[in-house]
Amino acid sequence: MIADPGAGHGRTHERILAVRRAIEARGLEHDVFVADGAGDATRLATRALDDGFRFLAAVGDDRTVQDVLNGMFRDGRPIVPDPVLAVLPVADCDLVRSFGLPSDPVDASMHLLGEETYPFDVMKVASTGKGGERTIRYGHNLAEIGLHAAARTRELRLPISLGSARRFVGFWGAYVTQRVRNVHLVVDTKTDDLRAWGFVVGNGQFTAGGLRLSPRSFPGDGIVDVLAFTGPKTQAYRMLPKLFRHGDHIPDPEIRESRAKITVSIIPDRPMPVVVDGVAFGTTPVTVQVVPQPILLKL
Repeated sequence: MIADPGAGHGRTHERILAVRRAIEARGLEHDVFVADGAGDATRLATRALDDGFRFLAAVGDDRTVQDVLNGMFRDGRPIVPDPVLAVLPVADCDLVRSFGLPSDPVDASMHLLGEETYPFDVMKVASTGKGGERTIRYGHNLAEIGLHAAARTRELRLPISLGSARRFVGFWGAYVTQRVRNVHLVVDTKTDDLRAWGFVVGNGQFTAGGLRLSPRSFPGDGIVDVLAFTGPKTQAYRMLPKLFRHGDHIPDPEIRESRAKITVSIIPDRPMPVVVDGVAFGTTPVTVQVVPQPILLKL
């Protein structure tokens, strides 16, 4: 178990203790490693696999899952054959929604029992850092580029005490600053030039605490779904009611849908922000590579 006390703005200590008690009560042999700061779960995951473990449980939120996932790879491949990843969400985690897994960590710990696993796709994302350098990192759920990414970044910077108002403030702050861009889009071998204010590359379906932004996606089918939002920027708020109706925003003539089995590249005329699994990944140009079923998700 790799526990992240910083998940959910650091309000998870009691829930982590509850998970430990539940696992001990079920007689599961385990070790617990506690992350010390952002990104430390990556180091702990790598150390665990190097020490002979094959079964890792990420105890935290989507950021924790992403950190653990990145620690399971070295030189572009899993450190051990067929590694198993379990998710025990002690804070909000969108990945588990795509699989219908429990959002309560004590209930989720029941899924550590048994042998059932699911071969799980991930995304290898190459984006652009602040200094123009290319950075490569793995993601497990969903990439947002453009206005959605800017809104998510702003929302996460706001104090949690604002509650649901964080999403409102984040969205309108992003709406004011983001623009429609000329974009060169490459999906596998097909290229296209278009104008868009945002993109979604979906491995999973949900983001931002349950918005079903990529409703046709499912991790494990060897495909990522690409949505290009090609309408005027007003489309961003006009489609909000449909988003809140559990993903009714597609099909739509102003949302271009495509699917990639290999790679997606998004190259706008000016940089657009990139967020993957709720984590800021810098800016475009960005390339998302499909990595089919490198790990097993514990169900």
